[in-house]
Amino acid sequence: MELVFIRHGQGEHTLDLPESLHTSDPALTDEGIIQAKTLKRQFPLSQSDVIIISPIRRTLQTAQIWSEGIKCQKIVSPLVSPRMFPQKTEGQTLPCDEILTKGVIKDHFTDFHLEEELSNEWWSKGINKLPEREFKIIAEFFLKWCRHFGNKRIYIVSHDGTITSYRQLITGVELTRNDFPKETGFLKVNC
Repeated sequence: MELVFIRHGQGEHTLDLPESLHTSDPALTDEGIIQAKTLKRQFPLSQSDVIIISPIRRTLQTAQIWSEGIKCQKIVSPLVSPRMFPQKTEGQTLPCDEILTKGVIKDHFTDFHLEEELSNEWWSKGINKLPEREFKIIAEFFLKWCRHFGNKRIYIVSHDGTITSYRQLITGVELTRNDFPKETGFLKVNC
């Protein structure tokens, strides 16, 4: 199975680092919107494609712009929500990485489906601060769940730390923050 991980477009939370990381619910910038539109040419979608999206506004907006006019499956899952990388036991979830509620997602992204098989615990806490051992278990569950789509192309719109965490798990290669994908950067992984 090939997964294509795509990092969201430029978000408002990156414009004035590190202070802007304390912005709650940041949206895409004008540049981020342009980057999301570029995905239409780079990865043309069809009805048979699946997009799995992190429940954060900037990832949802990236997927919404990219998939506009295409009736592919769009599934929001907290298992691809922001993840701290490398993991720090004393680390805190920043306001820019707080998961949107199911109600907000349903109200603002009406053609997206919420992954309801997961307990509400995942929808409230996400994977940001999960210790590596627990992340490995939930990540393997997620990868197994992806296999139920069969031969469909699966795109995952997520975050730099999350993508790098999954990549490290899948490849077994130790990675660093230098391996983070850029805005709307992508990574194809076979697993």
